[in-house]
Amino acid sequence: MTKDELLSLVRKGARTMTWQEKLRLTVLLSLPAMVAQISSVAMQIIDAAMLGHLGTKESATVGLVSTTIWLFGGLCSAFAAGFSVQVAHHVGANDLPGARNVIRQGIISAIIFSTVLMIIGLSIAPFLPHWLGADADICYGATEYFSIVAIALPILITNTLAAGSLRCSGNVKVPSFLNASMCMLDVVLNYILIFIFDMGTKGAALGTLFAYLITMFAMLYFLIKRDNQLRFSLDEMATAIHWKPKKDILMKALKIGSPISLERGVMCGAQIAITSIIAPLGPVAIAANTFGINIESLCYMPGYGISEAATTLVGQSLGAHRHDLMRSFSWLSMTMGMAIMAIMGIIMGVFAPEMMNIVTNDPEVISLGTTVLRIEAWAEPMFAASIVAYGAFVGSGKTLIPSIVNLSSIWIVRLSLAIILAPTLGLVGVWIAMAVELTVRGIAFIIMLRQRGWTINKT
Repeated sequence: MTKDELLSLVRKGARTMTWQEKLRLTVLLSLPAMVAQISSVAMQIIDAAMLGHLGTKESATVGLVSTTIWLFGGLCSAFAAGFSVQVAHHVGANDLPGARNVIRQGIISAIIFSTVLMIIGLSIAPFLPHWLGADADICYGATEYFSIVAIALPILITNTLAAGSLRCSGNVKVPSFLNASMCMLDVVLNYILIFIFDMGTKGAALGTLFAYLITMFAMLYFLIKRDNQLRFSLDEMATAIHWKPKKDILMKALKIGSPISLERGVMCGAQIAITSIIAPLGPVAIAANTFGINIESLCYMPGYGISEAATTLVGQSLGAHRHDLMRSFSWLSMTMGMAIMAIMGIIMGVFAPEMMNIVTNDPEVISLGTTVLRIEAWAEPMFAASIVAYGAFVGSGKTLIPSIVNLSSIWIVRLSLAIILAPTLGLVGVWIAMAVELTVRGIAFIIMLRQRGWTINKT
């Protein structure tokens, strides 16, 4: 059976799905998303390699503001999720006009929200490197890089909303293909701007901005003009009033997205605090931490791809009032994610030196990065449990408790351990704290998934 035929079994409930059909549907939705996620990480690693071969200073410049960039990007993603999850619910209930109305109102709301974030980002950019305790020689470059990223936020959130809406409707191929293409485009543009035009870190930021801009237009074209279920031409009577944000849709978006936004904000706040712990350790530690995070992303990006599939499957099952499928798809997705990330962790542990050598030629950075990656490899299966289970909770619209667990784990466990271990163990102590915290978080999510209350829709 095709993906669309299997999804129709979820929506219509004509008969009970077999285990093989559930597995096939989960794989069909996960694979394109996994490819796109891995392509995104490959892009980040290639970008890091380009900057790494310019020098440790350039790598540290970007690494310094990376956690703050994740904060702003995470807020945009959370805001978009508040609308795209509603798309899954409407599609699962066979209410396609309702899904299209959510998208229209989401686009307008997202542009307003991201513009406010952009203004905030540009306002703090000159002060951010100093707040993080960086050396004076990298502050200017970090400010310039962060400012360009702030300008790109409206582009980022629109692309995220369009891609999320397509995925939640069951169309995973188009957003996955376009995001993978964006990664290749980013690499080409970055190479041209960094090396040919000799623009350094500024060129890296501009290359990413242009790649996102081109992809955003393509994503919107497929969403609005081409998609069989969501293209706006299907609504003959649609007028300007359909674009005006409505209270009920906004309230649902806030209910879903606010806990995620709070969680992303508080978690990235903790990451920024950890960055302030790492910054005084020097450029080698900052660069090794940045490269290590980029390489580790290769391990957990498959988990995020499966998590996106879990969000779609659980969301559409909820819309169809199939609570049995909500639980079944969540456990099936989480088990698959843990298995894949366990294998990826083994690969990362064995080939850590070779991976670090790709992104930098500094022997000190390679040695330190290899050590921390091998520490982190042990935590990958439990990290997968938390990633995929969280995606299932997002699909159900029950995001408050999972978000509280995420932020509590990183603040109480990771940050506390990092503060204790960093003075004596340096960056190694920070990554030991990370590995312990991810394990604790994974166990907590497995326990929460065992509860049945999260599959009950009380709205």
